[in-house]
Amino acid sequence: MANLKEIRGRITSISSTMQITRAMKMVSAAKLKKAQDAIVMLRPYSEKLQEIIQNVNASSDPDQVSVYAQKREVKKVLYIAVTSNRGLAGAFNSSIVKELNTQFQNNAHHEIEVLTIGKKAFDAVRRSRKVYSNDSAVFDNLNFDAVANVTEGVMKSFREGTFDEVYVIYNKFVNAATQEVTTEQLLPISMPENEEAPAETDYIFEPNRAEILDNLIPKSIKTQLFKAVLDSVASEHGARMTAMHKATDNAQELKNDLVIFYNKARQAAITNEILEIVSGAEALKNS
Repeated sequence: MANLKEIRGRITSISSTMQITRAMKMVSAAKLKKAQDAIVMLRPYSEKLQEIIQNVNASSDPDQVSVYAQKREVKKVLYIAVTSNRGLAGAFNSSIVKELNTQFQNNAHHEIEVLTIGKKAFDAVRRSRKVYSNDSAVFDNLNFDAVANVTEGVMKSFREGTFDEVYVIYNKFVNAATQEVTTEQLLPISMPENEEAPAETDYIFEPNRAEILDNLIPKSIKTQLFKAVLDSVASEHGARMTAMHKATDNAQELKNDLVIFYNKARQAAITNEILEIVSGAEALKNS
């Protein structure tokens, strides 16, 4: 009977776990809708901003290159790793850490530092890599200004020559069940090379091309990192919803197996008791 008691305890424990995973799935599903709407609305703005910069740059003096587009010999690289502050999201965080380690191996000849946005990334690299900054607090009140402050520090370091290249690694949101690990170059920004002469377009620039680029390029860089963070947030909720759905299904399957095993064990115990009673009655009768 002690064995049956242990099985009953496991069934109760699994039932409690199922309630938690089911609740977490519902919470993530509710948050996913809001996060998905945010990234879907930001993407067209970011893409249009890039298009405007390319159009303005195509008609600018090629000798006037923005400080954020200047390419130099790569000696020191900064990777911005975007994860979450919490776990229980399947391979969401581990995939970013895995990609980060791959980048370390591929660029072992460069000096590398990491800026972490998300506690999971910070916990994974703090003991083995040089952490430039940990800005996981942006998730406490996520908005454009909070991410822009982080980007400002990165842009300043690039201008001063602290870093020669800056990359951001994040999960790109595709749908609730699919997230793509993406590595994008944040700095220097990539300007298209005009292999062919651009079509003549009659633009009127106010106040002038250089000033327009000086205003648009920093805004574009900040928007790019903000988009990566929003992509990551939507991907996190999608990954957690999927993970909790699978966890609930697995728990239900395990519970069903335990219930069947419990019923069989209980039936066997009852049968043994009946046999013992019958045997005892027969022994008394014969005596």
